[in-house]
Amino acid sequence: MNSTVLQTESTKTKTLVINALFIALTLVATMFINIKLPIMGNGGLIHLGNVPLFIAALVYGKKTGAVAGAFGMGFFDLLSGWAAWAPFTFIIVGTMGFLAGLISEKVPGKRVVVNTLAVIVALIIKIVGYYFAEVIIYSNWILPFGSIPGNVMQVVIAGIIVVPIVGRLKRTGQFNQL
Repeated sequence: MNSTVLQTESTKTKTLVINALFIALTLVATMFINIKLPIMGNGGLIHLGNVPLFIAALVYGKKTGAVAGAFGMGFFDLLSGWAAWAPFTFIIVGTMGFLAGLISEKVPGKRVVVNTLAVIVALIIKIVGYYFAEVIIYSNWILPFGSIPGNVMQVVIAGIIVVPIVGRLKRTGQFNQL
């Protein structure tokens, strides 16, 4: 085999391993590091699954962010008995990861500001996406407002954790984009 073929195979393997790692980290952080809020409706679930999701998106880019979010949190819904939520989660959180990664990749400027913008866009997607998902699931336009505080808290907490460390992770050079 020539070196180009070996390099391509190595890149594919690295991509597969990184994606699988962030799917697993997102699933575990969502499943085991969470608090259910006692608020009306679904009430909101505060979890740290957005931390590995945002690290995946901001360090490795839009594809890894989308895969980590869609599959990691989608699997959480399936494994936790919330299967009705899985299709919504797959789309909403996959979109969050994709757009956060896309913004981080494409928008020029100071990294802290760009990554904060990426988290804010992800927050908007989460609030709007889950609001309409709950409207569909509950057939009610008022009840979904009860989940907004939990959605805001989990993304804001993740952003506070991730934005400062992502720059450090990228500067070490060990975390190169795929």
